[in-house]
Amino acid sequence: MKKIAIIGAGMAGITAARTLKQAGFHVSVFDKSTHASGRMSGLSTPLGSFDQGAQYFTVRDPRFLKALEEVPGTVKVVRAWGSTAVRVLDARGRVLEASHPSQEPHFVAQPSMGALVEHWAQPLMDDGQIHFDAQVHSIQKDQSNPKLWQLRLENQSDSAHSGFDGVILAIPAPQAQKVIDNSTPSVYESQLRQSFKQVEMGPCWTLMVAFAQASQLKVGNFGPQWNAAKSTNHRIAWLSRESSKPSRSRVERWTIQASTEWSQEHLGDDHDRIQAKMLKAFAELSGIYAQPSQANVKLWQYAKTLKPLGVTHQWDEKLNIGTCGDWHLGHRVENAFVSGLSLALSLV
Repeated sequence: MKKIAIIGAGMAGITAARTLKQAGFHVSVFDKSTHASGRMSGLSTPLGSFDQGAQYFTVRDPRFLKALEEVPGTVKVVRAWGSTAVRVLDARGRVLEASHPSQEPHFVAQPSMGALVEHWAQPLMDDGQIHFDAQVHSIQKDQSNPKLWQLRLENQSDSAHSGFDGVILAIPAPQAQKVIDNSTPSVYESQLRQSFKQVEMGPCWTLMVAFAQASQLKVGNFGPQWNAAKSTNHRIAWLSRESSKPSRSRVERWTIQASTEWSQEHLGDDHDRIQAKMLKAFAELSGIYAQPSQANVKLWQYAKTLKPLGVTHQWDEKLNIGTCGDWHLGHRVENAFVSGLSLALSLV
């Protein structure tokens, strides 16, 4: 039985782990967070949940559809967000284009997007195969067997997880490069490191706001008459009414995502400054000038793939080290699934 370490518990990492586990491999997943989800992570609050990363997903690959239909319990987690017509707004919030609901179904998980990855990760967690709060610093030769690998974790220089036949990096390209740069010379000098230079990823500041007072008003008297919009505003790229998504709290809640360019320009700003600027832009676009009952800000430093690698995955047969993730193909949830599945199947 081969023993594989997987760095990253997002959609790509969990898909690869499940596939390898079902094929008889022993897998160990390591993630710096406290739960599985990656950039599908949700935020739970007393006023309801927010999709602070991926807003929805589509299904085009038959293998993704098969997983959604056949993995036990998934149909109870996934809901169609089917009646959403995405508006296109100008910089002042005027509707430039009012589309009909897309013919391609949009799906969300509930109570937040991260629930899908968490559900698929549950068998791994039940078997103790996922290590949380475990940020991997480097890949090194195993001290007891130089043909195997061991992982060293950040701030844990005296301990290592060892005995792995292979390692999969299922994290954004810049984070994977950092791990490779810290690793043993044979890993650092591999072609994997060179491939990261071909990939471009951009950041995203995200604002999440709730308006508990809206429930006191008559339906339709608060905010715009649309639930999702793209905008040409230099600050804001996307707005989504969380309370319009199925099986969610009805408290008026919005997730607002900044443009890649603006996020890059304000990468070093503190949260209070970002919140004030994004709230102002949100008010201009939505017409909601009320003070929110709750506001949260999050920075995704590697949110969107601007230039993908162009292959489903990578695997160095000499080193037995590979990479997967949405950035190989694009930035959609399905890209991450296909990448993780493709890499796992190439090893079976």
